[in-house]
Amino acid sequence: MAAEFPSDDALSDIAYMHSVIEMNEALTLGAVRQHELMEEAERLNTQLQLEIAARMKTTRELEEKARLLDLTDDAIIIRDVEGRISFWNRGAEVLYGWSREEAIGETTHSLLQTESPTTMDQIAEELSTSGRWTGELIHTRRDGQRITVLARKTLDRDREGNPAAVLQTLTDITERKKLEQQSLRAQRMESIGTLAGGIAHDLNNSLGPIMMSLELLKMKFTDPASQELLGIIDKSAHRGADMVRQILSFARGVEGRRAEVQIPQLVREIEKIVNETFLRHIQIQTLVPPDVWTVMGDSTQLHQVLLNLCLNARDAMPNGGVLMVSAENRQIDAAHEGLRQNPKADPGPYLVLEVKDSGTGMPPRIVENIFDPFFTTKEFGRGSGLGLSTALAIVKSHGGFLDVASEVGKGTTFQVFLPAQIRVTSPAPPPPTFEKPEGNGELILVVDDEEPMRRMTQQILEAFGYRVVLACDGAEAVAIYGLRATEIAAVITDMTMPVMEGPEAIRILRTMNPKLPIMGASGLASTTYAPKLASLGVKHILSKPYTTSELLKMLKQVLASAVPAAKMNA
Repeated sequence: MAAEFPSDDALSDIAYMHSVIEMNEALTLGAVRQHELMEEAERLNTQLQLEIAARMKTTRELEEKARLLDLTDDAIIIRDVEGRISFWNRGAEVLYGWSREEAIGETTHSLLQTESPTTMDQIAEELSTSGRWTGELIHTRRDGQRITVLARKTLDRDREGNPAAVLQTLTDITERKKLEQQSLRAQRMESIGTLAGGIAHDLNNSLGPIMMSLELLKMKFTDPASQELLGIIDKSAHRGADMVRQILSFARGVEGRRAEVQIPQLVREIEKIVNETFLRHIQIQTLVPPDVWTVMGDSTQLHQVLLNLCLNARDAMPNGGVLMVSAENRQIDAAHEGLRQNPKADPGPYLVLEVKDSGTGMPPRIVENIFDPFFTTKEFGRGSGLGLSTALAIVKSHGGFLDVASEVGKGTTFQVFLPAQIRVTSPAPPPPTFEKPEGNGELILVVDDEEPMRRMTQQILEAFGYRVVLACDGAEAVAIYGLRATEIAAVITDMTMPVMEGPEAIRILRTMNPKLPIMGASGLASTTYAPKLASLGVKHILSKPYTTSELLKMLKQVLASAVPAAKMNA
């Protein structure tokens, strides 16, 4: 039986049905794919929205952190490993003077001109090793001012562990460092004061017998040659005593003795010293008008001021030059800038002492610091840094002020302004005649731990009609007075002694006899013991080294102020 094949129409229908089926399958697959794509798009859209929200949150957090960083007074800087700045907060703008826009993109080294006791390589090595570094740096502000900052650096690394950035937090400690330096200087000054007090005590005890014996020798040896020799010794001893007072004046703020100072004589003494001690290639010139005003002051202190200024001028002229010392009268009004230096200075007539040199001069940054204690530009061992600070302190204590002008290569001029008395300088007064108020056999108890002082005081008093009993310390003085209380008319006692000091001995003697005439003597400033002695009823204090005349005059005053025995018994 022959096989039967579908007709062409049937084949056509079958093919159509297959195509329809395939189309339906394709449509189904397309719909599924479209659904999947829509789900993927929706997922990506959701993820994008989440990322945008996260970024917005991060941005807000960064903005908040940046705002908080701008609130701090510290400078906060972020830089890359090459030193290029990427963040510069408000504190950095205030501290350094550059705006954020100006600073970003610059390097910290070029912008801040960093200086450090530690080398930059050492800082970088420690930062790389530990990730942190803390220390002091010196930076330069935009206006050129140098400041000291406490720097705290933190290293930030990327995911691979490579250095990426450095966060710097910088605190201005310039004022704190100044206060620390002032505190250290104050401690050093206190030490100097203590040392000076000890030296002054010993020197005054050494000078005392010399000065007292000279007046006796002048009375004994009256020939011109002896008088001249003794006069030279006497002047040198007094100059030494004045120098001790000068040391105490600087170290402890002790006021000097005020008297009328003859300016021409003062300048002549300085000229003589310069001619005798300075190198010959330094020429000194002086100019003092005949009608120059006088000043009330301590001649030794003012002598020291001029000498210090001349020594500085000498050091500024290593190759020689001209040193000019002059004086002039000048009226100062309230608008004068110099009055701001010393609140105690008043407008009015001033005597101006000028010291001018033709030396190397000084730049402004040096001029700003020259009056600071211990500041010196000289090499170690050639200057203490106290000369100009001492000069300024002396001038201020005299109610004046000091001005300086200097230019590199053209020399320096110092002007000392001192309140003056308007009148023509009169000739130096003749030396005072030696008064010798004698005693009437009174017994005086002399208390001093230095044997030369005890013996010389004994010889002086006995030469002028007194009787003397000696004690080497306060304890012995109390014991002697207990035995001879009815005989002893007055007590002269040193203040600083071993075993028992003067004030304690006076307190015990006052309990034994409240009316006992007592005179204190001290190689330190009389003001050191004045309050304590005043509370014990002692009004007379003799400053060592003293002369025979001073000793006898004050002893007479002490005896005259004593209450007579008859009144005491009444």
